[in-house]
Amino acid sequence: MTEMSTHKRRAGGRSGGRAGNATRRGTAAITQMPWRIPINHDRPTEPMPPEGVEAIHDGAMHILEEIGIEYLNTEALDLFRKAGARVEGTNVRVGRDWVMEMLGHAPAEFTITPRNPERTIPIGGKHILFGNVSSPPNYYDLEIGRKVAGTREHCANLLRLTQYFNCIHFAGGYPVEPVDIHPSIRHLDVIFDKLTLTDKVAHAYSLGAERVEDVMEMVRIAGGLSHEEFDASPRMYTNINSTSPLKHDVPMIDGCLRLIRRGQAVIVTPFTLAGAMAPVTMAGAVALSIAEALSAIALFQWVRPGCPCAIGTFTSNVDMKSGAPAFGTPEYMRATQMTGQMARFYGLPMRASGVCAANVPDGQAMWETSNSLWSAVQSGTNIVYHAAGWLEGGLIACPEKFIMDCEVVQMIQRYLEPEVWATGPEEIALDAIREVGPTGHFFGIQHTQDRYERAFYAPIVSDWRNFEAWDAAGAVRTPERAHRIYKEILATFEEPPMEVAIREELADFVARRKAEGGAPTDF
Repeated sequence: MTEMSTHKRRAGGRSGGRAGNATRRGTAAITQMPWRIPINHDRPTEPMPPEGVEAIHDGAMHILEEIGIEYLNTEALDLFRKAGARVEGTNVRVGRDWVMEMLGHAPAEFTITPRNPERTIPIGGKHILFGNVSSPPNYYDLEIGRKVAGTREHCANLLRLTQYFNCIHFAGGYPVEPVDIHPSIRHLDVIFDKLTLTDKVAHAYSLGAERVEDVMEMVRIAGGLSHEEFDASPRMYTNINSTSPLKHDVPMIDGCLRLIRRGQAVIVTPFTLAGAMAPVTMAGAVALSIAEALSAIALFQWVRPGCPCAIGTFTSNVDMKSGAPAFGTPEYMRATQMTGQMARFYGLPMRASGVCAANVPDGQAMWETSNSLWSAVQSGTNIVYHAAGWLEGGLIACPEKFIMDCEVVQMIQRYLEPEVWATGPEEIALDAIREVGPTGHFFGIQHTQDRYERAFYAPIVSDWRNFEAWDAAGAVRTPERAHRIYKEILATFEEPPMEVAIREELADFVARRKAEGGAPTDF
């Protein structure tokens, strides 16, 4: 399951699509930035000196060597035994030399190719990618006005936003859990919606063999791929969490093993909340998180050397008065930066998140999410989960928040564009300065006229008018503007192209697996 599942328990080849379609379709709603893969040119923020990095590493290695990680998956225990680990019951202890040797096989960069190859995403290096909210059980929008259980319709509409926005690069887990679909077949309906409503890289939950195998087959069919073509390179990914502290469960490790054996990508993200599931100190929480992640990644590299893996960070803190998770805090930001240093130390791509603890799309929601998104930029993160639409610590998905977050994500992408800080003669603009002199202005000169349409970021939700003009226009506040945009996007949305024969084959697979009972459940 994802990190949010832990929290809930506790409290393309033939598509014919084009990357610019979303912009062209969306002119009635907004004019957005084109599809692009952002590159983070900034030097990462590194709060720890080299000896601090070494201290975190040494602490993580001591955890792996002396304390060990609990593995409930029997196949994983057998594999560790074969690798020479010390296995006592479910406790696994491994030596640092073996861990580092295994990490040496892991690629620092790889790509994932969805059914529309124009949406291929590079993982690692200086690339930074943003994904939709994933896994909340509840939904909220301004029209409903209250928190409700998620439905397939809610989920599909959030998938439409995922496809529509060019600043969202991949389709993570279910944007909201559609609890109106029985768990045995939920994955079949949602993945069908995901693969037809989007043409972006898709995710599979590691929640049992049947679900993982079904999703791999559906992604293969949607891409028009042979089994050999699917296995040859990453076409999808999973994200798993350790059960902190110090434990990996059965289905998530099983799902990862199935995926890596078929060449697909894996992200291992411990969900460590300092003061509850991890030490109250951020160094201790990060060291624990690193140990939990590396034990699984090292295992996967032993099973299939060179398999695509990324390390995730989800280290935050709790409110020590109530025990509630807190996000976008100063400690969260520093933990993300610290983990970024460790990811570079190990040569692994890194995943972080855009998160908040706010219950509605208000000021708290945006400052906490902005803190977490900017900490991802500062840390050199490559994959930003939950970048748009997250509320209540991951228990609510919200379309207005999704659109408000996309404003921030677009601003970050604009900030990262080299033209913003270009320093050539045209940018220094001495001739323009001479022309205007001390008494004129720059509005009407040719230098400005040639550049005004692309000179600055153009907002999609922000209202830059003064109070009087804003008030005269109806005094519409940000969430209400976002709600209007949401409705306009739904009204103008067009599904990305898919060949009729492929769609029929996908639908036939879903129907057959439903007839077979789907995946087993406990209820």
